[in-house]
Amino acid sequence: MREEGMKKEGQYVVFRLGDENYGIDVNHVREIITMQKITEVPGTREFIEGVINLRGYVIPVFNLRKKFSLPEREVTRATRIVVVEVEGEAVGIIGDEVYEVLRLAREEIERPSPSIVAGIDSEYIKGIAKLERGLVILLDLERVLQREGRSSLESTA
Repeated sequence: MREEGMKKEGQYVVFRLGDENYGIDVNHVREIITMQKITEVPGTREFIEGVINLRGYVIPVFNLRKKFSLPEREVTRATRIVVVEVEGEAVGIIGDEVYEVLRLAREEIERPSPSIVAGIDSEYIKGIAKLERGLVILLDLERVLQREGRSSLESTA
């Protein structure tokens, strides 16, 4: 039987926004696609870029830069849309670049201090992974995509 300290916390898809690395639970990730044309939808929340047609399904696309009040950045060849499933809904999240899938042990993850995560509400963060090459902010997608007890997706319907 394994010791508790050796138990794996989970796997995370790591992507970059600006100078920071963010991780989302791999169990939420459906696929990672290249950036494509996004159709704007009037009347949606400011952090919803619009929608894409992904093999016949209309998927809302979120801009976490806007959600986290980060400066805008030009789309490059490395820009990706990470298609995730949250509460039974598929949504896209724009990342500047997707790096890898990380397997993290429990001892590599620390609870965030509200004072260390500038620009991002600490309720959106599951933890901070401490790696030799730097830190990865682990996002709680359910909370990131929720607002005031209502889904952010309700505005796109």
